[in-house]
Amino acid sequence: MSTMGDGTRAVRAGLPEPEQYEPTLPGPVFAAHFHLSGEPTGPYTYGRDTNPTWTHLERAIGELEAPGETVETTVFASGMAAISAVLLSQVRSGDTVVLPDDGYQALPLVRQQLEAYGVEVRTAPTGGDAQLAVLEGARLLWIETPSNPGLDVCDLRRLIEAAHGAGVLVAVDNTLATPLGQRPLELGADFSVASDTKGMTGHGDILLGHVACRDPELAAGVRRWRKVVGAIPGPMEAWLAHRSLATLELRIDRQCANALVLAEALGKRQEVTGLRYPGLPTDPSYPVAVRQMRRFGSVVSFVLPDREIAERFLGGLRLVDDATSFGGVRSTAERRARWGGDAVPEGFIRFSVGAEDADDLVADVERALDEAMGGRRAGR
Repeated sequence: MSTMGDGTRAVRAGLPEPEQYEPTLPGPVFAAHFHLSGEPTGPYTYGRDTNPTWTHLERAIGELEAPGETVETTVFASGMAAISAVLLSQVRSGDTVVLPDDGYQALPLVRQQLEAYGVEVRTAPTGGDAQLAVLEGARLLWIETPSNPGLDVCDLRRLIEAAHGAGVLVAVDNTLATPLGQRPLELGADFSVASDTKGMTGHGDILLGHVACRDPELAAGVRRWRKVVGAIPGPMEAWLAHRSLATLELRIDRQCANALVLAEALGKRQEVTGLRYPGLPTDPSYPVAVRQMRRFGSVVSFVLPDREIAERFLGGLRLVDDATSFGGVRSTAERRARWGGDAVPEGFIRFSVGAEDADDLVADVERALDEAMGGRRAGR
């Protein structure tokens, strides 16, 4: 499948060999145990270890992560389960881990846990490849590019080459880009990690995550961690995720195209500052992003003058839900500072662009901005 297009690959990924009178994608297998006489040498023994539905999904994701190559993928109950599995299976007391200081909001919680286990944690921003300065002596480098929610981009090839030269493992959180936007394993990373709750499944109704890697030994450590902590996905969630992958290219292409149109429209608004979208030629990250990304994601971020205006803007949107998360076919947006933890202004908006008609979406945003700013003038 290495020569196939992304759409064909997404539609066909992970399907079993055809069997007469059997469905093309078998239904979910709900089983805690399997028939098991004699020595346990078969692939399916106990429901916490393996499941046929997971197998199909893991093969599908592996085909998307690195087409034509042998990739071992492990699926998890959530993106955080996948992140924790990599970090906690690969490091031990006395090791050093390098994290981004502008990454996903839950990373500080992971840092606290690592430090409680005696792991030294260093941090640096994603932009400017700043993590290079704190690599010395580390066991693992964790990269998140584009970063969430600030959308900074770092040079993956440069960081991976430097890390490997220093004997450091590299994991890349690829949630925002998806494998159709960026392939960390092809760029040399040891682990590609994602919350499949977001763009991979794309409907906002599944919690799921995965870890993909080429090295069987590293993969075995991750898989063992899943078994030990029991961070396994339900068969129904895994089956729904596999079904959703079939539309991945259709969804991502529409969402990325819409995101660029929206970013261009926002760039013309005087009340909008701090606009970021890696696919916008004027974005500071564009020169790096265009060298390593094939699609630029569905998230646009920007800043409105203050909290009040941001809240009025969100409340005035009719086609966009005020909700957290991103990557869904229905547009969502939120004032990110409401959670605390992210170093963003009170008026910072993270906007996840969906698959609506671009003209309708832009019109809705323009109207909500006009009303929000009009409300400010009326209050003076």
